[in-house]
Amino acid sequence: MNIDIVILWVDGSDPVWLEEKSKYAPPAATDSNSVNRYRDWGLLPYWFRCIEKHAPWVRKVHFVTWGHVPAFLNLDAPKLHLVKHTDFIPAEYLPTFSSHAIEMNIHRIPDLSEHFIYFNDDMFLLRPMEPEQFFRNGLPRTYGREVPWTFTGEVGIWAHAAANDLGVINAHFPKKDAIRHHGSKFYNKCYGWKNNLRTLALNTLFPDHFTGFQNLHAPAAYRRQTFEEVWAAEPALLDSTCRDKFRQASNVNQWVCLWWQVAGGNFEPSIVDNVVDSVTADNLEKMCSIIEGQTHDFVCINDPDGDVDFEALSVRLKKAFETILPEKSSFEV
Repeated sequence: MNIDIVILWVDGSDPVWLEEKSKYAPPAATDSNSVNRYRDWGLLPYWFRCIEKHAPWVRKVHFVTWGHVPAFLNLDAPKLHLVKHTDFIPAEYLPTFSSHAIEMNIHRIPDLSEHFIYFNDDMFLLRPMEPEQFFRNGLPRTYGREVPWTFTGEVGIWAHAAANDLGVINAHFPKKDAIRHHGSKFYNKCYGWKNNLRTLALNTLFPDHFTGFQNLHAPAAYRRQTFEEVWAAEPALLDSTCRDKFRQASNVNQWVCLWWQVAGGNFEPSIVDNVVDSVTADNLEKMCSIIEGQTHDFVCINDPDGDVDFEALSVRLKKAFETILPEKSSFEV
């Protein structure tokens, strides 16, 4: 089985890109166009080192950008496929500065394998993993138990997308049918008895609709076919999402495809060993300890809101990655 990786990246300091973005951006910064949404921490070389060292079985890395190319990147690397937005996103949706629009079109990338793993550029593979940890019996592996969605305080764009995603799932997958046909995937020993008991309670109290799924914010295993199915089922909603230049509360995101696989039973149960946190002065050493100790399969390094000593934090994170990945990969010049 061929397995590819898709990763999205933007150079938030590119003056040409900034000029283009300014033509469409609202006058005030929002949850969709603030500086931290596009800031580059200089950690991308380590992302490639992680993949080459810990997942050497990957066939291709499809590196998706607006058009800019990192200075370190070896364009002749055998496994690299540099993909510009214009290479796969329909012209009527361009230019776009919305990750939602980009995500919902990644199945159109030329030469993308049927089985692929989607990464954000802040998700790092810290330990060696085998293909079977992402796909089994030709199906994506993921965390399939039900987890209710709750909202407190100000609701961000990502939470609106999750709610919209869940609405799509409940419109197309009667929960009772899903449980009847694929119950062993929603109740599975890998989740642990407490989580299975919680799922039982949710199915008893809310038998007709799913109340939510786990927000993993981790690399996700997909089949191209899934994206095609969602487009066929919800063409107007996905078209509307892709026409927005920046993320909007009315959008869906790639989780709709992840949960489509789950609700349809087209997945194999798995526990995802991932740590997600924003990097601040208070938790910097904790995050670096996770990296240096390689204590989890994945770490997701979120860019924090507000003012931080960006340069100092970045230098310390690079030092942590150098500890475990000191040698350049074939993706670097």
